[in-house]
Amino acid sequence: MKVEGLQEESGPVSPADRTSSENRVTRLLSAVEGELRAGREKGDPTERELRVTLEEAELWKKFQEITNEMIVTKNGRRMFPVLKVSVSGLDPSSMYSLLLDFVPADGCRWKFVNGEWAAAGRAEGRTEGRGHGGIYIHPDSPNFGAHWMKAAVTFNKVKLTNKINAGGQVVLNSLHRYEPQLHIVCVGSRHRLVSHVTFKETQFIAVTAYQNEEVTALKIRYNPFAKAFLDAKDRMKEVSVSRSLLTWILD
Repeated sequence: MKVEGLQEESGPVSPADRTSSENRVTRLLSAVEGELRAGREKGDPTERELRVTLEEAELWKKFQEITNEMIVTKNGRRMFPVLKVSVSGLDPSSMYSLLLDFVPADGCRWKFVNGEWAAAGRAEGRTEGRGHGGIYIHPDSPNFGAHWMKAAVTFNKVKLTNKINAGGQVVLNSLHRYEPQLHIVCVGSRHRLVSHVTFKETQFIAVTAYQNEEVTALKIRYNPFAKAFLDAKDRMKEVSVSRSLLTWILD
């Protein structure tokens, strides 16, 4: 099942909001500055029918119901579920870059107590260096609109870390809640921010170890890599038991 993302609505904008929006656009365009030379916009963009939908939305909702958790490590850990979206309505002949942004979903630091998450004080701000997780640029960027629309776009190489200056990885504070945001930037002679999309069901709390056993169970149930790992452990246990039994029989 797919769900459509929430795009920013037009309407009266305060000076503060306008400044914040301009700063975000500047930051996004700076992130793809090195790519602007590689992409040349062709044709007249017609993105009025732009749609971005979340793939595997039902799976995300299962995790949302019990408060999703994502592991952060010094070396970086990949996300599961993997963020995957389908895009339509881009100009097939124009060049675009897709960026993933991680921003705090609230102003709290969280703790897991008595089987549930509870607020435990104010979140660490940007002055501590990790209030904002940074921007991940999809490795296929920049590319033609036709490329982005031909199949689902998968962010399966994103790695989450709690180490500052981790070299291309997304830096997050443990025990803080984050929301991934997708940005589509048209690059070339008239580079501009085309769309800003969020999906509430993809929010998660960053942790160094899973706190909720239900989350752990869901990860194992739906993550094929986790299943393979458990199968391997089970096989090792079976071998160990067989060897012990054989030794007992021979003795």
